[in-house]
Amino acid sequence: MDDAERLTRLEERYAHLQRHQAEQDKVMLELTEEVARLRAELGVLRARDSSGGTAPEPTDERPPHY
Repeated sequence: MDDAERLTRLEERYAHLQRHQAEQDKVMLELTEEVARLRAELGVLRARDSSGGTAPEPTDERPPHY
């Protein structure tokens, strides 16, 4: 393998790694945004739970002894 072939292979591998890194960065950004959204939603649910809000009882549900 001469130097030109070796250099071409290295450039191809480097380009592949650059593309892979860009894809990973995109996925990490999406995951970060999703985690932030879920944390906000969890905060709302925890606040609702700690404020004493209870879910209304379903009227057509049978008691456990039936």
